[in-house]
Amino acid sequence: MIHGVRGDEISAGGGIGGGSVRSPADPRDERPPSLSALARRRGFGRALDRLFGWTAAVSGTLVLLILAYMVLTTTNTALPVFTSEGISFVTGTEWLPSRGVYGILPFIYGTLVTSIIAVVIAVPISLGVSLYLTELAPSWIKGPIAYAVDLLAAVPSVVYGLWGVFVLLPLFLQPAAEALSSVFGFLPIFKAPATGLSYFGAGVVLAIMIIPIISALAREVFRAVPDDDRLAAYALGATRWEMIWEAVIPRSRPGLVGATMLGLGRALGETIAVALLVGSRPTISASIVQPGYSMAAVIANQFPEADATGIRALVGVGVVLFAITIVINMAARLFVWRLVAER
Repeated sequence: MIHGVRGDEISAGGGIGGGSVRSPADPRDERPPSLSALARRRGFGRALDRLFGWTAAVSGTLVLLILAYMVLTTTNTALPVFTSEGISFVTGTEWLPSRGVYGILPFIYGTLVTSIIAVVIAVPISLGVSLYLTELAPSWIKGPIAYAVDLLAAVPSVVYGLWGVFVLLPLFLQPAAEALSSVFGFLPIFKAPATGLSYFGAGVVLAIMIIPIISALAREVFRAVPDDDRLAAYALGATRWEMIWEAVIPRSRPGLVGATMLGLGRALGETIAVALLVGSRPTISASIVQPGYSMAAVIANQFPEADATGIRALVGVGVVLFAITIVINMAARLFVWRLVAER
């Protein structure tokens, strides 16, 4: 036994020295990777980057090709009807497949009217729900309300249609249409006779269907507003309402426009619920409490019984609906770009 020497001063070779024993797990024994290892890692990372880039490019191109193929094939299918009817296919007001007369203006009118009614009803409700959940609601109730609203998007459209016909129609749509006609009947927009199976009825159900879409996007837009903007408004003496109106809404305007346009796109293409509630009358009426028709609804209702020419005409209706959707989305995108540029 060696006196006066601590065990940790015994060198690894068994001698007595100033060094200390280093365990194998000591970080000081770890050596940096060699240049060749770093080169291999960087080369592998660059290969993954190239693979990801090519995958993203192929996916984007594939989507465009599928869209172009769909447009070309449907347009080619409807081309004989487009050629025979000409511009009257879009401007005509008579739809008589038995006589070979195809005018889809009543369907275009009904699609736009029901969609506008849905947006007018859904946007204020969606914004109110979103502002409540992001700015006012206590934390314990935010989750359940948000989940309940989002759950509306999971309900199939046929369920909305059946619920509208058997529940909403007798309890709300018919009484509301009659009340609007009796009070505001002097206006052409509410002219009698009033019925729940109408533009108004279809628009109300469409509004319920697009509320979860608009509100979900609006919540994310409101959450994206920096907290510094809110605190700055409070520091200037603003109330909560003034903070929302002056700080949150202006910063969120482009996103809110996009959310509204997405909801409008859903309303334009909705089929079963509208087919059950719009009334299926191929006429143009200024009154929203009277029956009408829509483009998607006429396709769903008449496709099973249509002959070859009728099928081409219905495909042509789908082509025009697609064109209208594209035009509306392009206009909305230009509007959003303008709002962003002005900020």
